[in-house]
Amino acid sequence: MTRGPLLTTSPLSGFGVEVVEASPEALPSAAGLLVPHDGEPVADVRNRPDRWALLTLLSGAVRRGVPVLAWGTGAALAGRVLGARVRPGEGEGAAEWAEAPRGATVERWRGEMPLLWRVGNVTVWADVPLPEELRTGFLTGLAQAGPRAPGSPLEAVGGEVALRVMLTAFYTRAREDELLGPVFAAHVEDWDAHLDRVTAFWVTMLGGGATWRGNLNAVHAGLGIRGTHLTRWLALFREAAGQSLGPEAAAVLTTRAEAMGARLAQRG
Repeated sequence: MTRGPLLTTSPLSGFGVEVVEASPEALPSAAGLLVPHDGEPVADVRNRPDRWALLTLLSGAVRRGVPVLAWGTGAALAGRVLGARVRPGEGEGAAEWAEAPRGATVERWRGEMPLLWRVGNVTVWADVPLPEELRTGFLTGLAQAGPRAPGSPLEAVGGEVALRVMLTAFYTRAREDELLGPVFAAHVEDWDAHLDRVTAFWVTMLGGGATWRGNLNAVHAGLGIRGTHLTRWLALFREAAGQSLGPEAAAVLTTRAEAMGARLAQRG
């Protein structure tokens, strides 16, 4: 395989390769995601935070372009994530199944149930067990796959951990700077909390989810910030990004920082 681990949402043995328990943190580097049949509900997940978490994980994999192979109830989960209607199985104990979502190519039917369908990087088998040809075909595709494009700007910069390292380096410089240091000293008392807030802001700005809510102009109002402060802020930001991240990742951040600085300068 060309990338990281092959993840699975349920314990799985005998798949022919090593698999690792899936988690949101593992998705950016994952080679692929397996969503096996687990017999758990799909359509009605009220009071089931574990199922909501699984749907969120699967949605994140689809959004990032991670190759997905799902079967049984896993197939119904994939259909639900892609906007398809989930229908009850016929007969006692029969698994739920999903109609084919918009844009899917159905390769095999069983009555009105789409048995095998694909859309994007998602391959679905609505029954159990999983046919051997689908298992081997999926693994072969992973082995032949090239590098995957980042699913979000946050992923492009290396995720929240890399972002926080870069911001820590930036604020180390800013606190010691003759121009910016006094501004921060006058308005920031708890630096750990400040770093948490700024990291949450950048995670949100880079497509990592709405972890920050606020008004950028209101946050900076009354701080006495002038054009010289913004120019120095951007210079230190570029320096920290360039030293903490690779060139492409640094460019992702600095482009957004420059746009943000321009907005603050116009409304300051």
